[in-house]
Amino acid sequence: MSELIDDIIGIVGASGVLTGTDVAARPASWLRPEPSRAKAIVRPVSTDEVSAVMKLCHTAGQVVIPVGGNTGLVEGATAGEDDILLSLERMNAVESLDETGCTMTVQAGVPLHTVQERAADADLMFPVDFGARGSAQIGGAISTNAGGNAVIRYGMMREQVLGLEAVLADGTIVSSMNRLLKNNAGYDLKQLFIGTEGTLGIITRAVLRLRPALRSRNTAFVAVDEYSNVPKLLKSLGSSLGGNLTAFEVLWEDFYNTVVVERDRHAPPVEAGHPWYVLIEARGGKQEQDAERFQAALEEALDESLIVDAAFASGAKQREAMWAIRDDIDGLAEILNPVMAFDVSLPIVHTADYVAAVKKRLNERWPDTFRGTSFGHLGDNNLHFLLTVGSADHDEQREVMEIIYDELKPYRGSISAEHGVGLEKRAFLRITRNDTEVALMRALKKALDPNGLLNPGRIF
Repeated sequence: MSELIDDIIGIVGASGVLTGTDVAARPASWLRPEPSRAKAIVRPVSTDEVSAVMKLCHTAGQVVIPVGGNTGLVEGATAGEDDILLSLERMNAVESLDETGCTMTVQAGVPLHTVQERAADADLMFPVDFGARGSAQIGGAISTNAGGNAVIRYGMMREQVLGLEAVLADGTIVSSMNRLLKNNAGYDLKQLFIGTEGTLGIITRAVLRLRPALRSRNTAFVAVDEYSNVPKLLKSLGSSLGGNLTAFEVLWEDFYNTVVVERDRHAPPVEAGHPWYVLIEARGGKQEQDAERFQAALEEALDESLIVDAAFASGAKQREAMWAIRDDIDGLAEILNPVMAFDVSLPIVHTADYVAAVKKRLNERWPDTFRGTSFGHLGDNNLHFLLTVGSADHDEQREVMEIIYDELKPYRGSISAEHGVGLEKRAFLRITRNDTEVALMRALKKALDPNGLLNPGRIF
């Protein structure tokens, strides 16, 4: 064992460092289940310990890769054999909850689901939500600016963070634990660490913004036969529901058929055979009145032929069954093995044309082995692909990426809507960002991590 690891054990204790088979027992990433190859996994229990570890690593020139729940999809926390993984898993305390000020102060390793549950216990809510809620940690969600199912109403993770604490590459602690909704005094330093994928600092604590708990929840699963009606439906519901629209999840027919029809994994809420399906949810203050308004809004959409079929969730069980279809990413990954996952963004009016162009090219290139599904939070321009071309060959997978991202160019889309860039997408960054933007990003990296020791190679 190296002298550096011995010194780190002196800071975090023997239980705070994993090596050898304990490292290999952990997967490299969610999409790469092979064993992690890190030199060690360091697990501090406080910001001070993170700072002390980073000071040692900075002096030794040791690369450090921060990792949260390891649920990311862009190889943002994948370590090489000479790298140290710094896991925040033992920093998992909810430090305080201010019911009056609607804030929660947490350590970075707290799982998203724990934050949601603690907020609910206080008759409050934390609105960021996505399928990996049980594993994803708050620090990782902040560092990747996670999105999820309710962005259309509440925004991404950035909008839920009031303050945070982070450790720089040289061990400097930047503590900006603001609890105020409005604080316009100078630079908003927390933005240096939100969405920057652990390349500028390691988030250790955060002040989260909570919202009052909502009293009503109405959910429906509908079918649409013309894509032009999808944005019309979004606009119509936005007006009819008066700001209560919380989720607008669009599923292509290939998604519905794969998850619901072919494998019989879920009971079909509406009949198969339609090109698009939309999972709609609205939340408000009074269940009876809101349910009436929700039903009236969808009846109006039926009358205007924006939708051709609809199923309303009569209670929590049916609502959970509808969401289980949308959230069955593990099932899709199992079926589409070896799976590739993509997360892009473009104007909703162009999404169907973009998907058709991508699938046409993939079918032409891999006529016998390509299979894919399309779905996403189209209310906030976010589209996902889960697909396979029947091969895990690196060169073939690179061809897939080139097709996916090349077709974004006419629409000035983004290669990453909510998952980040990581190692996987860095070669395609200039499709979305111009040279001036990339130069400024590099300048920030150089200023905060001049030796390039903190999560190097990510983004660019």
